[in-house]
Formats: sequence, C-alpha cells, structure tokens
Amino acid sequence: MATLVQKYNVSGPRYTSYPTVPYWNGDTFSGKKWFTTVKRSFDLSNSLEGISLYIHLPFCESLCTFCGCHKRITKRHELENPYIKAILKEWALYCAIFKEKPQIKELHLGGGTPTFFSPENLRFLVDEIFARADKAIGYEFSFEGHPNNTSREHLQTLYDVGFRRVSYGIQDYNEKVQKAIHRIQSFKNVENATKMAREIGYTSVGHDIIFGLPHQTLEHVKNTITKTAEIMPDRLAFYSYAHVPWLTGNGQRGYKSEDLPSADEKREQYEKGKELLSEVGYREIGMDHFALKTDKLYHAMQKGDLHRNFMGYTASKTQLMVGLGVSSISDSWFGFAQNVKNLEEYQHLVDNGLIPIYRGHILTEEDEIIRKHILNLMCQFTTKWTVDQQPFLDIDLIKSRLTEMEIDEMVVFNDNEIQVTEKGRPFIRNICMAFDALLHRKAPETQLFSMTI
Repeated sequence: MATLVQKYNVSGPRYTSYPTVPYWNGDTFSGKKWFTTVKRSFDLSNSLEGISLYIHLPFCESLCTFCGCHKRITKRHELENPYIKAILKEWALYCAIFKEKPQIKELHLGGGTPTFFSPENLRFLVDEIFARADKAIGYEFSFEGHPNNTSREHLQTLYDVGFRRVSYGIQDYNEKVQKAIHRIQSFKNVENATKMAREIGYTSVGHDIIFGLPHQTLEHVKNTITKTAEIMPDRLAFYSYAHVPWLTGNGQRGYKSEDLPSADEKREQYEKGKELLSEVGYREIGMDHFALKTDKLYHAMQKGDLHRNFMGYTASKTQLMVGLGVSSISDSWFGFAQNVKNLEEYQHLVDNGLIPIYRGHILTEEDEIIRKHILNLMCQFTTKWTVDQQPFLDIDLIKSRLTEMEIDEMVVFNDNEIQVTEKGRPFIRNICMAFDALLHRKAPETQLFSMTI
C-alpha cells in the first residue's frame, strides 16, 4: 500500500460536482440561462421527487483552523435576525420562479455553525421556509451541530419541525491535535450531545472524524475510533484533512507543513481506521463515509439509490438543489450557480430583489454524460457506458489513463463497464480523474486541489 500511495498521491478534486468549480465556464454562464435551468429542473421533478434545500449559516464564535468552509467569525448574535431575513428574501425570489408550491424532500442546515443561532430563530427560519413550501413524501431534514453548544432545546426545536438527523464535527479526541486545530471539545460533550439527540427521537446521528491533522499520530486515530465505538453513531464521515492554505486564508497557516503526517502515515491512519470501523460494525459507503447496517445511507447504497452533491452523500436523489445563504451553491442538474461570499454584499443584493449569484456553469451534453459516470463511480464504485455516449467519451483514452491502475489491480474493465476493486476504493478520486475531460484539457498551472491521499 505504501508504494501505491507514493505512486498515486497527486492533487485532485473531491468531485462534489462535475465540472469541478475551477473549471466552470463563466463565459457561457448568465443569470438568465441559470434561471432557465432552474425552471426546467423544477418542472420536471418537483411533483415526482421534490427538491433539496441547503441553507448556509456561516457564523462561528471561534475559528477552527482545519476548516475550509466559508464562515464569519463573530460573537455578535444580533446578526442572526438580519441574516435570516435575507435568506427568506432569497427563498421568496426562487419561489417566484416556480409554477407551483415546492415539495421539499431534503433540507440541510450547514455552516459555519448552525447552532450559533438560537433555537427560536432556527424555528422561525424553518417555519417561514415552509410558509412557501410543503414537505415531500419521505422527507429528510438534517443539520450540523457543534457538541459544545448544541443544547437540548436546539435538538427538540428542530425535531418538532421535522428534523431527524444531526451530525457533529468531532475530528480527533487528542488534546494536542485539538489545540492545533482550535477545536477543543471533550468526549463527554460529544457523548452528551449524541445521547440527547437519541433521547429526543433522532433516528440518525453522525460524527465527522478527520485523519492527517497536524500532530496527529496513528495512536490518536485509533483512540478516537475506540471512543467513537463507545457511542456508536449511526454514520461516520472519516476523511482526509485537506491542507489548502492558499484557499482558506490565515486559518491553515497556524501550523507548519512539517507538523502534518506524511502521505504514508495518512494512508496508515486511514487503513487502520477503516479496519477498526469494520470490526465494530460499520460498512463503507462511497468515499470516506461509513454507516451501520440500520442507517438509511447503507440501505441507499445497497439499493443503488446513493447520491452525491454539494451536501455530500445523500440517501435519495433530487434533481434540483437550491442553495440559500452566503457562498451557497445550487445545482439544477443542468447547471450550477454560487452565491456571493461577502455577507454584506449578499444582504444588499437580496434587499434589492436580486438572487445573489456571482458565478456558475451551464452543463454541456458532454458534461452531463461525464458527470453521470463520475457519480456512478463515487456512489457505486462502478459505471457502464452505452454506444450513444461514444462521441462524448473517449473510452480508449480513459482506459489508457487507467492502465497502471489496472496493472495494480485497482480497476477491472469489461466490454462496456469499469469496476473499482476493494484495493482501488481508497484511490477513487484518482480513478474519477481519468474521466475528467476538462482537467486533462487544461491542466492547472498552480495547485487547485488537495492531495488525493
């Protein structure tokens, strides 16, 4: 495995979208084209499967230095109400596009720290969203909670309006690692937050664990997973720390590159962590995710319904995902659009009746076909192609890019199919890169992505 790590540890996308954001074509994008794709997607899918809604709540009271998400560090809770009002204005602008009442299948509150907001304000936000929408059949609502400030009142309030899933960011339980990433929380706090959610009735509690953090060792990872097994969350994200200080500003510059584990050490952390998770009953789901057999995510993978978008892995697919709030990304299936990242600019635009997008991409027919194959690989570790796709897929070229991986027994080709082996799963990002036409046509002059290992 160490030899494979050295061979394949390169910079590459995580494929929450295709095309990936650095390869969006701004020259062919416009707000008019974007709204056309939104209307088209809504008309095709709302009554059949509903839509997804992601709401970005960016405020955090302190900076976690490992984090690559867009956030605003503040202790000023008076910012909550104006921001919620801006989100609701943006939602009203989208609803004006729709011909009928939206049926919301998935709703996710992300951040930032959603539990920065008071329970009363979160309830007001959700109630006002549903003043213009209905809950779809089989809906699933989830939010990200901080173990240190997620109260019973937070959990009960969101439960009362339909939330049944919560995820907590854990990262690592070692004190030295926690200090380095400025995320100090005790095991007791995590245990209490998880217990409260289950007592109230949440059916899925998730924990996020990271390997490859500054000062983190194999023993730290083993200890974190051993403690996690005492709580047994229903699902886990166990993923590699992405060191991208050129994207995150000052946050990831609080420690040196030599403080980070090497690629071989990271892979050892992952392999041992994966082994321990398997021993206590978790099953691998897609890339970097694990779930108990009782969780919806596991059932979705077994049935072939697993989906991946900017909200991560989900148990059901919706064609349209609307992102509300500063920096949020929306996905109409035929296009992507991202909101402005500056809080004051965001509020100014929606106050003036404008949906606050500043960049995006309209998918070509080639994009749509490649996207489906990358999604298949990311969600099912296999994909098939058809004769009518040949003009958009250079299969011989794709196979040639994967020749070494085939020799290394990481992929297997049949006539019109590729299957990722167990050995190849940790390198799924590398495998998807073989299909990424835009990445190969225009190799970046500077590093855009984190390392794949």
